[in-house]
Amino acid sequence: MNLEQAIQQRISTRAYLEDPISEEELREWLEEAQRAPSGGNLQPWRVIAVAGDAKQAVIELAQKRLAENPRGEPTDRPIYPKDLWEPHEARRRKVGEMMYEKLEIPREDRPARLEWFARNYRFFEAPVGVFFVIDERMGHGQWAHTGMFMQTLALLAEARGWGTCMQECWGILRPSLKEHLGLGETEMVYCGMSLGYPDRSHPVNQLRSERAPVDEFAEFRGF
Repeated sequence: MNLEQAIQQRISTRAYLEDPISEEELREWLEEAQRAPSGGNLQPWRVIAVAGDAKQAVIELAQKRLAENPRGEPTDRPIYPKDLWEPHEARRRKVGEMMYEKLEIPREDRPARLEWFARNYRFFEAPVGVFFVIDERMGHGQWAHTGMFMQTLALLAEARGWGTCMQECWGILRPSLKEHLGLGETEMVYCGMSLGYPDRSHPVNQLRSERAPVDEFAEFRGF
């Protein structure tokens, strides 16, 4: 598989097979991704991978906290800006509707939609969950570099026949995750990731979100 194929093939995988991924395979994957861009070579990311009982403990923590408050815990770094504007809000809503259409869950069946959303906090049954940790003192540049590291991991996963799903949803549980994972005083969970072999027969994995045409987001000057 070449790079272009990996980019075109990558999706947010939301259904997985039970096939495990070994610690040795994870180590090789992470080592290769270390060549991702990093301004000043800060390498501001830290990774915590969970599987087996460790993954189940995180799932149970999430279930407990979300049962107490479905909106999660207070955060000064929300997933989306408040009062998201167009065309971004329309894009967000549309991809959600496209997903539920694939799953054949109608808008009026709110319990079924909530149940599906809750699968986020079970890593969509993937065998491995990955958390990306960053120091709160880092600036916006280092957050961007961490995102580049995550994208590199996602593309390397495609080359291995794995699937991934970036999960910023874990951000609503940052205080509890900080304690549970034993993070340092100034550390925080930025994002989670589900990782495993994709169930390619599952309808949710047939979803291909739309992307804006080049002329909608790019200008060409001096050509």
